[in-house]
Amino acid sequence: MFGDHHFLALVLINLLGLAGIVVWYFQGRGRPMARLIVQILFFAVMTAVLGFGGILPHWVDQADLQGTGAYLAKSARILWWTHLAWTLVGFVRLYVVLEHRPREARLLQELVVAAIYLGVALSITGFVFGAPIGTLAATSGVVAIMVGLALQNTLGDVFSGIALTLGRPYTLGDWIMLSDGTEGRVVETTWRSTHLLTGAYNIVVLPNSVLAKLSLTNLSRPDATQQMTLTIRIAATHAPHVIQEAMFAVLQSCKRIVKEPPPLVALKEIDAVAIGMDLLFSVAGPGDRLLARNEVIDLIHRHCETNGLRLAMSPQSYAVLLPATGDQPPATVMRPRSSGAL
Repeated sequence: MFGDHHFLALVLINLLGLAGIVVWYFQGRGRPMARLIVQILFFAVMTAVLGFGGILPHWVDQADLQGTGAYLAKSARILWWTHLAWTLVGFVRLYVVLEHRPREARLLQELVVAAIYLGVALSITGFVFGAPIGTLAATSGVVAIMVGLALQNTLGDVFSGIALTLGRPYTLGDWIMLSDGTEGRVVETTWRSTHLLTGAYNIVVLPNSVLAKLSLTNLSRPDATQQMTLTIRIAATHAPHVIQEAMFAVLQSCKRIVKEPPPLVALKEIDAVAIGMDLLFSVAGPGDRLLARNEVIDLIHRHCETNGLRLAMSPQSYAVLLPATGDQPPATVMRPRSSGAL
């Protein structure tokens, strides 16, 4: 059996390791900083005891494998490696919290944590139990290849999710629009897919591998403000500047559009029947587009009635008859009886 100081060091390491587990558990996840401090303290004390006792965590002495002290030696080293893993994981999670990215960095965080636990598990297997890590790694590699071939699509989604997390083209809460017309707010990202909440309050689940291949427009960057354009035609019964001032008053009185950047009225065409123009205005976010558009349309109708203006029909609303042949009357232009529409 080994010396008393060796035996006492192993006993102390076991006690510290178990006490650290109890304290770590009662700290809870709501206080990551306090939890990390506890992990660092217990791990530092355990490492100091290992050093003073002349015990190597990666090497098991033959004396440690004899008698009742074998269990203490193995449990002490297992606890030391476990506390090492928890300390490293605590640093990773604390970094994510301090960077204010706990949700969108979840994929990367879980990948790093898995790598830490895998490395510690292999270390315990090889250094504590003396198992051949090389043979185990080779066997695991063959198994990994077989699993990879069977799960190609799933792994493609996983690695695409990691690439999207690292590139950060969007974050949770951003409103995005894809090249295939899909549009919505990012509400969740997982290992395999990204979930979008559409304007119709439906959830669209997009595999990460598909999302990574589509061009993407982030409507929330550099800010959530989004410009809209509404095209209208007003009957040419008044001077263009009078109509322009009336439409600008419409935009100024609208409460659902933002004032910066300021709204604009752009005259773009004129003919004998109407004056065509674009109303350019911005809303605070994509979710405000529908209500803002409805309010602008309602105000246009009210201001036209107040200022004696009339909405004109679009050029496509005119029906032109073909030229007459023989005794038929000449071609005429027919107009609907309605006063017009946008």
